[in-house]
Amino acid sequence: MNAVIAAVGIMLILSLCRVHVVVALIVGALAGGLLGGLGVEGSLGAFNKGLGGGATVALSYALLGAFAVAIAKSGLAHALADKALAMVGTQDVQGAGLLKWLLIALLLAVAIASQNVLPIHIAFIPLLVPPLLYVLSKLQLDRRLIACVLTFGLITPYMFLPVGFGGIFLNEILLASVANAGVDIRGLSVTEAMSIPALGMLFGLSVAVLFSYRKKRVYDLAKIEQVERVDVAYNPLSLLVAGVAIAAAFVVQLWLDSMIIGALSGFVIFSVSGVVRWKEADGLFTEGMKMMAMIGFIMIAAAGFAEVMKATGEVKTLVDSAADLVGQDKAVGALLMLLVGLLVTMGIGSSFSTIPIIAAIFVPLGVQLGFSPLAIVSIVGTAGALGDAGSPASDSTLGPTSGLNVDGQHNHIWDSVVPTFLHYNLPLLVFGWVAAMVL
Repeated sequence: MNAVIAAVGIMLILSLCRVHVVVALIVGALAGGLLGGLGVEGSLGAFNKGLGGGATVALSYALLGAFAVAIAKSGLAHALADKALAMVGTQDVQGAGLLKWLLIALLLAVAIASQNVLPIHIAFIPLLVPPLLYVLSKLQLDRRLIACVLTFGLITPYMFLPVGFGGIFLNEILLASVANAGVDIRGLSVTEAMSIPALGMLFGLSVAVLFSYRKKRVYDLAKIEQVERVDVAYNPLSLLVAGVAIAAAFVVQLWLDSMIIGALSGFVIFSVSGVVRWKEADGLFTEGMKMMAMIGFIMIAAAGFAEVMKATGEVKTLVDSAADLVGQDKAVGALLMLLVGLLVTMGIGSSFSTIPIIAAIFVPLGVQLGFSPLAIVSIVGTAGALGDAGSPASDSTLGPTSGLNVDGQHNHIWDSVVPTFLHYNLPLLVFGWVAAMVL
């Protein structure tokens, strides 16, 4: 069996059996390394080599956790939550339904904006979601729905709109990889190429919102009150400082291209202003880092897992095997390329890293099968994006979990990974295949 398929399969099965994702990633990586001929020492060496690749992301998220706790201390997010909570208490059933849709629309809009208007990716989740949990739970909104909404906003903009992170994914990675593989992309519209797959994402979101998770779900409000301060004192000064700190963090992040320094500068503003007292700063900083510790360790382990997969050389073997199976059948070829992309991305956890790996083989194969340049771009782009939703090691699922599970009532695998896999990967396979056949 191909080492990549075995490693990803073992990792997913262990995760579904509620084995911690970090343990599942380590076991899956070692199994894949052994099957790939690396041996125990070679597997461990590759895994350890890859760990450093996730350290920057892990530290970024840890500092974002500290920044999030400081914002919570200022009361900015709680001011919004208090306003919404007051509306819950005064409105009738119809009004509460309207508020539910407003909150869903707010979270969706912020998630989409985090990819282009304010390119901070998942940084907004620990800042905004935990203070709203009490309100969401009072409305008995299913958190699996919120996870699907957030994941849609984190993925669809970059795979469809060539601005912000989308500019990097579509122009600098996707089109560049296709061009390097020998296809003329002059005059080609990448938005047109990815429009049908993006409709697949929209279809999945519609199913989640209108059908799958419409029913109310009851959460223990007492657990939320234990970990998330429901009653937080705030005043115009603390809210102003919070606004300045967020703006400063955003500007510094764009200026230096460093989420670490951006979050740190925001926390320093809180400390200097007195909103966070100097004697409380150390405790709050530690509390925030603990909040994001799990996502950081998973990202570090995922980087090690990806390095082992690359070291085996089995990723290329998997892609070559798919090419051998295709023959001259365009329909089968498109489906196999999408399935290989799904497997590779679910293992690596990053669609941005998947494109260069698969493009080198998929582009010549697409040309051989007679696909148009537009269809080739669509196939490679969709194959790369497949698996970002639904991967236990993807920040598009880890981010929503970090905000929704602060009180321990949202399981990462069954409440984030499985719902997003079903609602996004399956439609992407179908719509991506359709795009390959009609473009």
